[in-house]
Amino acid sequence: MEDPQYPFVSVIIPVFNDEEDLKLCLAALSRQTYGRSRYEIIVVDNGSDQPEAVKAAIGSDDRVVLTRELTPGSYAARNQGLALATGEIIAFTDADCIPAPTWLEAGVQQLTEVSNCGLVAGQIQMFVRNPDRPTMVELYESVMALPQQMFLEKHHYGATANVFTTRQVIEQVGGFDADLKSSGDLEWGQRVYAHGYQQVYAASALVQHPTQASFRDFYTRTRRLAGGHYDLRLKQARSAWQRQVVFLLTLGQNLIPPVFFAINTLLDTRLSGLGQKLKVSLMMVLVRYVSAWETLRLKLGGVSNRA
Repeated sequence: MEDPQYPFVSVIIPVFNDEEDLKLCLAALSRQTYGRSRYEIIVVDNGSDQPEAVKAAIGSDDRVVLTRELTPGSYAARNQGLALATGEIIAFTDADCIPAPTWLEAGVQQLTEVSNCGLVAGQIQMFVRNPDRPTMVELYESVMALPQQMFLEKHHYGATANVFTTRQVIEQVGGFDADLKSSGDLEWGQRVYAHGYQQVYAASALVQHPTQASFRDFYTRTRRLAGGHYDLRLKQARSAWQRQVVFLLTLGQNLIPPVFFAINTLLDTRLSGLGQKLKVSLMMVLVRYVSAWETLRLKLGGVSNRA
């Protein structure tokens, strides 16, 4: 796919203390079926502790542009990438994702062939690093994390681990809300939808994403997601009374025991045996209570975390 008629693509990748996964991501991007001269890769170091390690991970690929954004948060980093992007099409992925060889080709095809398309959400396939001995965290994430088709169809957005859009859309709806540590993709995607653009799910535009393995990483990520979601709902509230309602609803929803989730988990054929199903149900209880605690902490004056 080298023909110059194909649009030039800017791939934007934020990275924070994850240079080893970044190497795998960049290696996968070097194997794309899309023409080598038809895309650039913009890596945005979001304040990594060892910036030289990020630079070393990039190597000598002349298509890769390295920049730095010190404002904490991946959405601030993505905005910095947008400021440098030269492509008429923008593709977002994350440093810990592994795009399939046809990722760019499939995403661009969907974006250009669907009339008035403003957002393509590609498939995110979760994988366990050691499938023979998955942890409780990995079991939970393998069935629950990043259901991209559901995000698009029910909430009108795609997780930025795998999203395509155009420069024209960015210019019309704006970039990401850099104040948000999480849920910035939700807020931005709903802006695209509100402007009347079509949104498409593309199973063929595939990236693989590793599950979290440790409770510590999972706990940190759960707090970040809960905090970002709460921050977004507060920003959308128009009065002090509405903000109080947001707090009470968010807290209450997270304190309700996940009975229906447990029932559905028992019927889930992706999990083998009662043991795995009970572990996943227990993880949902943990998610709910960690999210409730994070909501309470923010209500009492805490600040949401970037990682």
